[in-house]
Amino acid sequence: MPRARRSHHHVYVVELSDEVWNHARFRQANPHYQLGQPFVYVGMTGLDPDLRFDKHKAGIQANRYVQLFGLRLLPQLYERYNPLSYQDAQALEVELGIALRARGYGVWQA
Repeated sequence: MPRARRSHHHVYVVELSDEVWNHARFRQANPHYQLGQPFVYVGMTGLDPDLRFDKHKAGIQANRYVQLFGLRLLPQLYERYNPLSYQDAQALEVELGIALRARGYGVWQA
């Protein structure tokens, strides 16, 4: 009997400090960044986004930009989508990053 799809994954968005713009890799990944828009990291997790953010900041399976420059979660950008299946979270992570870049955000995705 097949297992039911579990919807316990989440997409999340972390606001990054302006200092991230000093890193050439980040600038190269965001050629259409619009001055004044936020810098963000978009990720997905099987954990609660608050716990995942804490792990980034503690250096546990951390994205370097979030560890060094992560300021806070931006739930207004992702809360309405969660929870999701693993496959849906994977797809939405990419779609959300594309949508935020289209709005001029500086976006990093792992």
